[in-house]
Amino acid sequence: MISHSFGFYGIASFGIILLRYFLVAGGTYLLFYSRFSQSFVDRNLQHRTPSWRSIQRDIQLSVLSAGVFALAAAFTLSAYSWGITRLYSHPQQYGLWYLGMSYVAVLVLQDTYFYFTHRLFHHPDLFPWLHQGHHRSHHPTPWTSFAFDPLEAVVQSLFLVGIIFVMPLHFVTLLAVLTTMTVWAALNHLGIDRLPASFPHHWFGRWFIGPAHHSIHHLKYTTHYGLYFTFWDILLRTADPSYRKKISDRQPSL
Repeated sequence: MISHSFGFYGIASFGIILLRYFLVAGGTYLLFYSRFSQSFVDRNLQHRTPSWRSIQRDIQLSVLSAGVFALAAAFTLSAYSWGITRLYSHPQQYGLWYLGMSYVAVLVLQDTYFYFTHRLFHHPDLFPWLHQGHHRSHHPTPWTSFAFDPLEAVVQSLFLVGIIFVMPLHFVTLLAVLTTMTVWAALNHLGIDRLPASFPHHWFGRWFIGPAHHSIHHLKYTTHYGLYFTFWDILLRTADPSYRKKISDRQPSL
């Protein structure tokens, strides 16, 4: 890997992160909020599409977050060039089986980190400083997916910055985690009515967070804190007690 300056890494990362955000969030928004998508919308639910002003505010926060994430990426790449991380580039170094195992492990650890920090952000003393910007969108869209207050972006970036010093990770695994996080966040902020009721709430999908699950968090604040999985909400009783029943009532009989 060619070594560059911290500034080069930062500028390049900022451009890549912004491009990724506009491609994923923008593409998802165009797909699911277009006339074509109206065939998927659940007509039994009253879901108000946010105003253009609300979307602009989400984009502005996301650009600020991109700056924070770019600094984290620049530090990660610089640290790798200094030889002080556990990132590696040869797939056979730990075996091909480890690529898949480490990917799943990082998702579980990231979900755990996100659950507890996210729940902490909702403390009344911290919420105005760390999380209020994200919750200005009571009815989120994919543009909301990375609309973090700067301090929240710092806290969330610390996970991936820290994990590279603790756990051996191939660059492909790290890229796969970042891609999963981006796409998952965009889908989870679609809104409660943009996908069929059964997605992803079949017997296996109930363990994964989807648009309906996360939309309830934006409306109620006190439930559904996870990122990928629902098990922390279930174990720690922060799952909306009426959520399962609502989903069951909306699903077609099997």
